[in-house]
Amino acid sequence: MLKSLVKILVADDDREIVRLIGDSLEDEGYQVIPAYHGKQVLELLESSAVSLIILDIMMPEMDGLEVCRKIRNKIGIPIILLSAKGREIDKVVGLEVGADDYLTKPFSINELVARVKAHLRREKRKDKAVKNETGVLVFDDVAIHKDNYEVYKNGRKINLSTKEFQILLYLIENKNLVLSREQIYDAVWGVGSDYCDLNTVTVHIKNLRDKIDPQNEYIKTVWGVGYKFTGAKG
Repeated sequence: MLKSLVKILVADDDREIVRLIGDSLEDEGYQVIPAYHGKQVLELLESSAVSLIILDIMMPEMDGLEVCRKIRNKIGIPIILLSAKGREIDKVVGLEVGADDYLTKPFSINELVARVKAHLRREKRKDKAVKNETGVLVFDDVAIHKDNYEVYKNGRKINLSTKEFQILLYLIENKNLVLSREQIYDAVWGVGSDYCDLNTVTVHIKNLRDKIDPQNEYIKTVWGVGYKFTGAKG
């Protein structure tokens, strides 16, 4: 995927921040689509196919958390949240609504660009994997379509973020093996990545359970060790 074909939507009500981020990304060869409030983000997504979204939380008309939640009901592209709030609970809430990453203001523009590149590389690897490996995995009432990153429960499509799907697939491919949070983190975010902490794994596991396993029948917690996927009730 050529950079010139990669469109990145940058949303912040501070036009100077949008300009700064936009200039830096354009210097890297990306196309930038600016937005200045939440509703505009949703409108632009109806007419533009973007590869990644950088989304400020505090915006007028609709805040970034609500925008992120609405986006996740439709598409699974990477979303990086920006916020002046740096408490752990704020990051957890951002991840719970479907964001892939969270950066606290003031931030280093070089770090932001590095995170954008890292997420796009992972998306590119995912696309290659989809082309090279197809199939459907089924356990009880849940079906995982590896070829198009879709999950169905009782025939109804379940909207998972990219990271949620990757964690689910990793657990399934290591069925009945106990996997630590470190192992899951390294497999999904990459060995040596310092962009997220291990609490991110916990949050994504919680999201998976809420969506496909509310009774904790398939994804088991092994206290003090990690998680395992059993693939069967009981």
